[in-house]
Amino acid sequence: MDILVIARKNRFSPNHIGNDAAILNDVCELLEAKGALIEYCTEDEFLMKEVVGQGVIISMGRSKSLVLRLQKLEAGGKVVLNSAFGVENCFRKNMTQALLARDIPYPKSEVINTSASIDVVFEQLQNGGVWLKRGDFHAIHKEDVSFAASIEEAQGILEEYALREIEEAVVSEHLQGDLVKFYAVRGTDFFYWFYPYEHNHHKYAVYEQINGKLVYNSFDMSRLRETADKAAEVLNVEIYGGDAIISANGSFHIIDLNDWPSFAPCRAEGARAIADRLEEVARLYSTIKDQSNL
Repeated sequence: MDILVIARKNRFSPNHIGNDAAILNDVCELLEAKGALIEYCTEDEFLMKEVVGQGVIISMGRSKSLVLRLQKLEAGGKVVLNSAFGVENCFRKNMTQALLARDIPYPKSEVINTSASIDVVFEQLQNGGVWLKRGDFHAIHKEDVSFAASIEEAQGILEEYALREIEEAVVSEHLQGDLVKFYAVRGTDFFYWFYPYEHNHHKYAVYEQINGKLVYNSFDMSRLRETADKAAEVLNVEIYGGDAIISANGSFHIIDLNDWPSFAPCRAEGARAIADRLEEVARLYSTIKDQSNL
């Protein structure tokens, strides 16, 4: 196994720089123990490479220039995990539209231009307020995912996005219920879920004040796992994590799904599952390549 590994830029790891680096390092150590030859580089170093000799690339990168180049390499026959097409699908607007189109339980949402008035959308979606999220990318700053209790507050957030040259925002209804996080690796038995506020594992503590205290609504964990895996399949990511809101009646909605999160609460188990999946993919690639050379 000859593998190129690309680390994530710090700016794409808000409040999780160390955790994101740790999971990637752990996976690389496990792959090296399995006999893999690893070349490790940063996003910037990768973009300066004229030639990529490896057939398998492991990437936590998220910059748009990196995603574009990886997509070209994938189109040329290289294997990338997570797929750069999947990473692009996880950008907020793309994710929202894809999950809603495939009937994944997701909050009612609208995409709006940041130069527009939010009045009509707010009235259609507000349920004690709405969530506004930058549409072009993942959350990088705290304000990239913001709650607004009034039209005035929502309009102000929209205008702040426009000042930062964010052209579109996703506006979603607010859902009452328990927040749960999950981590998973498609093609394996690994699925881990927990209540983040119980473990102080969340990027921005203010969200707990909005979501409310945990009441431990009962729900079907196997159905959550099945739905999360279907959402990841729709978005074309294999190493993923996300968040869901569990309602009082046991129903749930996926509110976010990310390519390759930190796996911080379950790093050891997650790293083993990721390494096993990557080894399987790398060996399959080698087999196909050998057969094509016969």
